[in-house]
Amino acid sequence: MDLYYLPFASPSRAVVMTAAAVGVKPNRIVVNTYEKEQMKPEYVKLNPQHTVPTLVDNGFSVWESRAIMVYLAEKYGKDDSLYPKDPQKKALVNQRLHFDMGTLTHAFGEYYYPQFRKEGPADPEKLKKIEAAFEFLNTFLDGQKYVAGDNFTLADIAILVTVTTYLAVNFKIDAYPNVQKWYNSVQKEAPGWEENVEAAKEYTTRFAEAQKK
Repeated sequence: MDLYYLPFASPSRAVVMTAAAVGVKPNRIVVNTYEKEQMKPEYVKLNPQHTVPTLVDNGFSVWESRAIMVYLAEKYGKDDSLYPKDPQKKALVNQRLHFDMGTLTHAFGEYYYPQFRKEGPADPEKLKKIEAAFEFLNTFLDGQKYVAGDNFTLADIAILVTVTTYLAVNFKIDAYPNVQKWYNSVQKEAPGWEENVEAAKEYTTRFAEAQKK
């Protein structure tokens, strides 16, 4: 099993944590997107969209991080705790995964990526979208230990990684007490947690460099 990934990028970190959670150790192959390695013909053959990460398992190629996470949980999970078989429980996990991709992560990109690329100053209107996303997450976690149901799931992994990325660029989550409590608690259950935090420091470095110029 080969995992083509960019170690510090949030989608790659989520897949690495999921692999740890199900007890598999893929052969990791770094794809340096800054050097356009994802455009090499051999990579495009594996993934025509040339996105990162991509997992190749015995000739089967799958990309998009959350699809990889579900695949790993369903094929290699010792039980269905990470990704439930029950339709209602699964629907809740799926909703949170879609929320992570379409709202929480999207808001990060809208606000921070122009700053990383030095395209202009921070847009306060886009910051409001981040704040709204965290308000939603704070509501989801009201009286809850986990983001989707009664146990640790793929949704916790995905959103933990995203929140770690926010923290790496100095976004403060203490205004969202349920999020803060969940983040402090559930990281203790997250396999590969230390590697996730260490890899995310690259965002801190890159953001600091962008701010200087």
